[in-house]
Amino acid sequence: MNKYHQTLNKIITKGKRQENKKGAITFLHNQVLKLKPIDLLDLFEGHSVAKKKLKDELTLFMAGERSTEAYREIGVSWWDYCGPILVNSYPTYLEKLPKLIEKINQEKRTSKNYVLFLGSNDTESNQQPCLSLIQFQIEKGKLIISAYQRSSDANLGLPSDIYHLYLISKKIDIQLKSITLFLGNVHVYDNNIDITKELLNGNNVKFNLNVE
Repeated sequence: MNKYHQTLNKIITKGKRQENKKGAITFLHNQVLKLKPIDLLDLFEGHSVAKKKLKDELTLFMAGERSTEAYREIGVSWWDYCGPILVNSYPTYLEKLPKLIEKINQEKRTSKNYVLFLGSNDTESNQQPCLSLIQFQIEKGKLIISAYQRSSDANLGLPSDIYHLYLISKKIDIQLKSITLFLGNVHVYDNNIDITKELLNGNNVKFNLNVE
């Protein structure tokens, strides 16, 4: 069982119950998921991830594309509920990433923490980013990425965010040592509980999208 699936299993077996606007969830607070390159390989080989769609989505995010129609054109329909425009969402913040990556590649300073913040308090948004912070550090010539997620849908959002972070790491000219995610609230929605159990039993499954 890879580390991601271990996290799913822990939520199912030890999680608490909560009701929210999108439905009932089983959740855990303040979980840490540290992934080395071998763990990422295990995850991407043992769990279905929409790699091409996520790669194209990240490209649009970093270009600052706010039109949900542009995402539909690459096969990404999970932003449709936001309406025609993504307001103060991922592209607003990730469009700053290319310059930050360029700076990291130029400086490669071990004494500096390079940080990208996503989201802003009291700002109107139709999808506040669940990924709130990405930090890049360099230790002994290797790249360490740390990310904080305020809220994480363990079935759909979490593996997608992990793959995005992996793609971002590939844009930096430093060998990756690890990606660590700090998960403020990581959860499984009720309509995905049984499907998650099937996945952990080795079956191929498709999760249900939960939106407001």
